[in-house]
Amino acid sequence: MTADGDMAGFVPQKEIVYNGLLPYSDRLDREATELLAEIKANLSRAVLLRELWPGVAFWCKKLFSFLKLYGRRFSKEDHILFIKLLYELVTLPDLEPHMMQSYARLLIQLLKKKELLSRDDLQLPWRPLYDLYERVVYSKTEHLGLIWFPKYFPASSTKEMLDEWRPLLCVFDVVMQKAISNMELFLPTIMPPEEHSQAFQLWFDELMSLWTSVQNQPSWEGHLVNLFARLANDNIGYVDWTPYIPTIFTRILRSLNLPVGVSQMVAPRYLTNSYDIGHLVLWITALLGGPGNPAQKELTCLFNSIASFYHPSNHGRWQSRLMRLLQRLPASVVRRVHRERHAAPSWIMLVPECQRLTDTDLQEFTRSLIGAALLAMFSKTGSTDAAYALQNLALLTPELAIPPVLEKTYAAMETLTEPHTLTATLSCMIGMARSLVSPNNHYPEGRAHVLPLLMGSLPGVDPNDFSKCMITFQFIATFTTLVPLVDCSSAPSRHSDLTECISVCLLYVCVCLCSCRCFALIDSSTLEQTRDEMETDTQTHLESLVELGLSSTVNTILTQCSTEIYKVMALQKVYNFATSNIFETCVSGRMVADMCRAAAKCHPAESLRLFVPHCCSVIFHITDSQYHTVCVCVERCSVCVALSVVTRVDGEQLLKYQGDLERILCVCVRLRCKRAYTLACNLLEHTLRSLSLIYPTEYRSTSGGFDTDLPIRDWGRAGDVAALGMCWHVPSQEEENFVFQLLSRLLHPELQRIKGHVSGDQPMSRCELLQSLAIVQHCLLGAGSMLPPLDGPHHSEDDTKSLFVIIKIISDLMFFRGTHKKEFDSRWKSFTLVKKSMENRLHGKKQHIRALLIDRVLLQHEMRKLVVDGSEYKVVHQELLCNLLLLSTSTYSQVRSRAQNVLTAALGTYSFSYRDLIPRILQLLSPQHNGTQQQFKGALYCLLALHGGISLPSARDWDCVGEVWLALVRCGLLPTMTLEEASIGRLLDDITDRIHRQHDTIGIYFTVSEGCVEVANLIAHSENPTPCLEPPSVEELKEGLQRQRIKNVVAASPWKFEHMATDLLSLQLRDDHPLPPDAVLFFTQGLIHDSISIRKVAISAMAGVLKQLKRPRKKVAVKPSDISGIEDLEGVCGDREGNRWLQYDSNNLPLSEEQWDTQLYVEKTHWGYYTWPREMMIHAASEKPKDDLTYEEMSEGEKIIFEYFSDPEFIDQLIGFLSLEDRKGKDSFNPRRFCLFKGLFCNYGDVFLPLLWPHLEQLASDPHESSQRCVCEITAGLIRGSKLWSFSKVDRLWKLLCPLIRTALTNITVETYTDWGTCIATACEGRDPRKLHWLFELLMESPLSGEGGSFRDASLLYVLQGGLAQQQWRVSELLHRLLAYLEPKLTHVYKNVRERIGSVLTYIFMIDVALPNTRPTSSPHVAEFVPRVLERLKPLTSEPEIHNHVHEENTQETDERTQAVKLLKTVLKWLMASAGRTFTTPVQQQLQLLPLLFKIAPVEIDESYDEMKQDARTCLSLMSQGLLYPEHIPLVLAALEEMASSRSWHARFSVLTYLQIMVFYNLFTLLSVPAEVFRIRKLVMQLLLDEQLEVRDMAGTTLSGLLQCQFFPLDSSLQTQLQTLSQTLLPKARGELASTDLVRRHAGVLGLSACILSSPYDVQDWMPQILMDLSDHLNDPQPIEMTVKKTLSEFRRTHHDNWQEHRQCFTDDQLLVLTDLLVSPCYYA
Repeated sequence: MTADGDMAGFVPQKEIVYNGLLPYSDRLDREATELLAEIKANLSRAVLLRELWPGVAFWCKKLFSFLKLYGRRFSKEDHILFIKLLYELVTLPDLEPHMMQSYARLLIQLLKKKELLSRDDLQLPWRPLYDLYERVVYSKTEHLGLIWFPKYFPASSTKEMLDEWRPLLCVFDVVMQKAISNMELFLPTIMPPEEHSQAFQLWFDELMSLWTSVQNQPSWEGHLVNLFARLANDNIGYVDWTPYIPTIFTRILRSLNLPVGVSQMVAPRYLTNSYDIGHLVLWITALLGGPGNPAQKELTCLFNSIASFYHPSNHGRWQSRLMRLLQRLPASVVRRVHRERHAAPSWIMLVPECQRLTDTDLQEFTRSLIGAALLAMFSKTGSTDAAYALQNLALLTPELAIPPVLEKTYAAMETLTEPHTLTATLSCMIGMARSLVSPNNHYPEGRAHVLPLLMGSLPGVDPNDFSKCMITFQFIATFTTLVPLVDCSSAPSRHSDLTECISVCLLYVCVCLCSCRCFALIDSSTLEQTRDEMETDTQTHLESLVELGLSSTVNTILTQCSTEIYKVMALQKVYNFATSNIFETCVSGRMVADMCRAAAKCHPAESLRLFVPHCCSVIFHITDSQYHTVCVCVERCSVCVALSVVTRVDGEQLLKYQGDLERILCVCVRLRCKRAYTLACNLLEHTLRSLSLIYPTEYRSTSGGFDTDLPIRDWGRAGDVAALGMCWHVPSQEEENFVFQLLSRLLHPELQRIKGHVSGDQPMSRCELLQSLAIVQHCLLGAGSMLPPLDGPHHSEDDTKSLFVIIKIISDLMFFRGTHKKEFDSRWKSFTLVKKSMENRLHGKKQHIRALLIDRVLLQHEMRKLVVDGSEYKVVHQELLCNLLLLSTSTYSQVRSRAQNVLTAALGTYSFSYRDLIPRILQLLSPQHNGTQQQFKGALYCLLALHGGISLPSARDWDCVGEVWLALVRCGLLPTMTLEEASIGRLLDDITDRIHRQHDTIGIYFTVSEGCVEVANLIAHSENPTPCLEPPSVEELKEGLQRQRIKNVVAASPWKFEHMATDLLSLQLRDDHPLPPDAVLFFTQGLIHDSISIRKVAISAMAGVLKQLKRPRKKVAVKPSDISGIEDLEGVCGDREGNRWLQYDSNNLPLSEEQWDTQLYVEKTHWGYYTWPREMMIHAASEKPKDDLTYEEMSEGEKIIFEYFSDPEFIDQLIGFLSLEDRKGKDSFNPRRFCLFKGLFCNYGDVFLPLLWPHLEQLASDPHESSQRCVCEITAGLIRGSKLWSFSKVDRLWKLLCPLIRTALTNITVETYTDWGTCIATACEGRDPRKLHWLFELLMESPLSGEGGSFRDASLLYVLQGGLAQQQWRVSELLHRLLAYLEPKLTHVYKNVRERIGSVLTYIFMIDVALPNTRPTSSPHVAEFVPRVLERLKPLTSEPEIHNHVHEENTQETDERTQAVKLLKTVLKWLMASAGRTFTTPVQQQLQLLPLLFKIAPVEIDESYDEMKQDARTCLSLMSQGLLYPEHIPLVLAALEEMASSRSWHARFSVLTYLQIMVFYNLFTLLSVPAEVFRIRKLVMQLLLDEQLEVRDMAGTTLSGLLQCQFFPLDSSLQTQLQTLSQTLLPKARGELASTDLVRRHAGVLGLSACILSSPYDVQDWMPQILMDLSDHLNDPQPIEMTVKKTLSEFRRTHHDNWQEHRQCFTDDQLLVLTDLLVSPCYYA
């Protein structure tokens, strides 16, 4: 096939640009075309032949690596076909989860660049994906990245989806969560404007009004917010959000869960259901801009109100969310600006011109965030979030973001005492470096700061402070990468527009100082200085990091130097320093060597001319002389280090020194000193690598050197991918010859010696062998890319050191392709990090600096080496794997574990290699094999590795699964097998556990759909390139339609292995294939096995088996309007005439067979509440359930179960085991046992009841918890299993069950009441209440009879509540009856009963919701209940304060007041219980109760515990956090104003604490109603003048909080008002202090203090004057003096950190006064 002839007119979708820059790019096109043709041919062929495993899976993997190597280098037609094929594959019905994951990953990869395919090119049906999601998400596989699909669903899909999910919108039901999350994932939001009427306009108003009317953050609210965020982001300018903006920001602020006020409680659900920050950020970004930019005002206000939380002294669980918000918001705005101004045009609609962000908008945005970002720089959690935020703000508006950070940086460089501020500011400057130096018009003065910053940062190279040292290195490296160090002092004379050119002497000074600093660092890092005598002489982790920092910094500086500075300054200095000192080789020697390498790498010719001759002469001098002293050895080593590193340069330059290098190597690798020959081996490796690899040779920031006329114009310039001008080193013929010459001199003789040693002709000592192996290993590492594969040797087991080297050699042979996968991964990671810190997201289009682009091209080259050469499995690999297996099962554990690691990696790299290994491993485990215990353990570890992370395929191959599982169970028969050694037992447990966790169902039936086959046919016949094989013939297609079969495993041996066998067997249960009778028998017997663990597995397995054997029942479609005779109106939901027939009605219960058969039962509780499903299928009432199956009709499996459960002895044993305790005090209702009995009664009717009943009666009368639990599980199973029984059977059942449940409930105990609650709730779940009327009437009899004491009363209510809660809105009659029963009993005397009643009331009123389009419920209403309660609380309303005088003992009193207090306690319990649970809050009714709460709530926290006071405080705290709507605000304020004039100062105090939280939690809603803001201001000022000191203090605190979140401005009128008050004259004579004057004066001082405290971390313009005014009051009488002192000390504390900056705001006179006030006097003067 000709690649060129085929490809005429070929336009690739999107190639990887970096491929064109590789030195061998000319051959890549052909290579890619051939690979694509091969993939297309084989992939389509595999689908047509229906071979999903391994065929399709293997070629999909190939396509994945094609995308990695060549990008989307295929035509648009192919792209669409690939997507369609994978979409078909992913949505195949019986696909095993693992395969689905791999197809899904590939599909997501293909869909990622959405601009490449428009909706006209590609449309996908939504239903197959939804069906898949239904199957998967309610099982255990991962979230499959659905976000990529909605844009390709057809226009009609929105309506279809809404029809599907609207019937599920029942807020009381868990199914609501499912409906909303489906909408979040599937509803399409990217559509052209003309299709909007078929898209979001169908649901926007409906869902938006649902969202605004729900309170208390139910769990599904987050999904709704995510949907709105996606909608806003995809349709900027097409949705009008303005009316919702206050609501949106109020809810965002609430969802941050910030602590406010003194004693705030948080409802736990607020914490778990808070919104996802990523989506909030998207939403806020999309709201910005547009006429008037209304969202920006709210955003500024939001950040003003939360700014103080960013201060480093504030810390709490909310911090990580705030930091994420700050970090992601600027990045999101940058993305939006990029999309509006710089993105390439594509099919996705543009943002309308009027909605785009202008420069003014961006400045506003930066101003609102910069304060918070500057505070967050010094946060306790580190400065990374703030640095990222500032980096993006600097891209948007450098003129606003950079100056304040520069100011902080210069200040930090001057202080010596706060190193953390230096590290924080430097890390922020690193991110902003590019915006600072690049040529932009907004901030031209930025470049003038570069040199001062560099000079100022040099003292940071400090050996005593590690983190400072590292950040300084990073700082210098970043700036020098962006700025060529070139003298351009003469430029201004030639170009009049340049002012900031740098003179050569300044640069000299900078490079000079830097090198001196580095030399000093090296001197202080010698081994003697950093270690005691005894310690090791290897590097510590910190030292290796410093070494890395030093080398990369020096490297960057020297790369960026002009030739003149390099020669005169750098090279000579480094050479002198390196040659005039002797270093030890461990720490400082390596650092020097790194500096030499950096010098050599930049200009190899000049530096090698200095270094190589010097090093060679020293080494020859030493090796020729006879004096081998220690000193000489150290010198030789240090020179070797230097030389080995200097040779890591361009191979061409090394050829000049060929003779010298070869001579040195031949001498040095044979030296006896281990350190010396290791270093010589390093030299050998580096020399070989330099000669044989392909790599770029220079990394300057501009191509072609710095000899241009004006280097300053290149500052911060991005590299141009199209013209990078890369210089590559490609091995020449001469270099290859030199490589083979070295290998023949060094490698060949060593291999001969090793062969001699192995054969026994020339044995070597261990040291010699180690040395030979080291030479072989380093030759491999050096010339790995040129060598043909070799084979390693075997020998003595005891020589572990040599074995380690051998394992290393085998590993290199297998994986080394000139680079290691691990190294490549870490380089890729660091590349991504550097890219992130220096990229320009605003302009996009790969605007990276040149050095980064070169690095990326090199990584592309290395990735090709790893992917292309790395995974072919050859015979030699098979031999190596066998050697590894031998080593993995050898005697020494260290050898074993190293070999096992390499083995694991190998299995992950070579697909299907496990097929060679498994038989060998299993042989070691087989009972016939007489091996050692070590071999056995080694083999088990290898199996563990097989089930480890990367080599999962082995666990998906039926042949392997059969062999491995059998072998594991048979281990028990091994002669050496004892479980006495704990480690082996643990190992077996680990393996079983690993299999358990990773064994998802492996497919047996691989059915390929017709859709797949059609697409595969299209691919097989596509062009450009044409597939390289013929499509398969008809016969081949027929063969492909065969099926695979399943093997089964049953074995017996010691219990441990029996347990393993049972466990592994239970994993074989599957939906699509019934379990064979043998296995059913095995599990049925397992139910009464002696071992508890086997019984547990058998119970879950049997529940599964019974589910499998369940017979399908006929269902019929019904039309609700036919039953009710009423057509539902469009858009009306909730309780209505049309769904009245679903309600429980005691006058129309099915009490006879005829009624039972004629009624229609709807088991799903949510159907009919919001809307009816399109097609409502229910169990056919007409079809008489056929009474029990006859024995003859049963299948084999059913017969086995039937026989065992009909055996009284079996039942005795089973019940005996089930009623045993497992873990005392920790057991609870077991859903698996429940499923077992539900399945039994469902499948077999009441056949087994006569045998079970005596046991049940006996257990019910036994109060022990394990007996009661057993009854619970069987009863729940019975009730649910009898769902489709005939009336006669059900009636018989309840006649027996009712007395049984009564008996059991009389024996209820503390341990069992929760089990009974679960039992009844489980029994009622998903059942039509009319079918369970016996149960409900039984529970409603008289729960509070008082017979069994308060505990039994509370328990019975709990059990009843469990049943009613499951039925939600369908039992309104029962709720009314229950409320009527409870109302007289609300004054119950016992606390536990009152608490339970409170909780039950919550459920009774839960259905009373105010949701859009919802009719008033027929269940009880709060609005009718509260007036009745208030009437009974009358005795308390007249009292100024309510005290709890009723304690549990004096129960006899019945006067009105006592009863009212008891009633109030119950009401408090109800209010507390409903605060977090209801969906909407009845604000008006709560306000009627509010005055009572204010009268109870105490100010000081009593030492003595008083239940009523505690509850009142909790209630107030929870109510104040409630969400308010604009229409509620006047009502709330009226109530607060009324309380503010109350006689009790406690109540007035509580008004203020309530107000603080209420304002913060409804901030933006309140701000949208200015009149109410004025009312609140008036209220606070009124309380500031209160006669009670505590109230005044609290009013001051409240005022300062309101000013801080800018609720109202500190305008001149407020200042004047406060100053006038503070200047109220006091009467002269001490004795006659008029209290009103003092109060007024104190109020004024408190107000001024509040102004000071409202801006804790900065100094506003008005602040100095107010501080002076306050100082005049220092000598006033108490409490004024105290207030002033407190304020001043608080001011001093909060402004201390940045005092140098703040003092600039005061005049000299003011500073004098302040210093006097703030510095405490000396008592000894």
